[in-house]
Amino acid sequence: MEDCIFCKIVKGEIPSSKVYEDEDILAFKDINPITPVHILVIPKKHIESLNNIEPEDEKLLGKIFLTIKQIAKEQGIAEKGYRVVNNCGEDGGQEVKHLHFHILGGKKLGTKIV
Repeated sequence: MEDCIFCKIVKGEIPSSKVYEDEDILAFKDINPITPVHILVIPKKHIESLNNIEPEDEKLLGKIFLTIKQIAKEQGIAEKGYRVVNNCGEDGGQEVKHLHFHILGGKKLGTKIV
């Protein structure tokens, strides 16, 4: 999608602070972090949201979660804990219409969801 900010980041048209990249996935630091560690993990393939995943995306989604585990370990938050968040759709708080997961950690997170 041409006007998608995350697709532009994948293409290198917008700079990012990358923490991980392979042929399928890109992970970078959030520009407005809400925790000491706040990393976005996205598929390079444009998928609008979880509502738009297809059966052929099953392997990619599994790979994303294994990558999240690896990043959490590399960032030093795996042992004490972290949160993975996906916002889906307008009411779910999704601001960028490109599937992405937030890794949040580096401090004690509350249990309140909303």
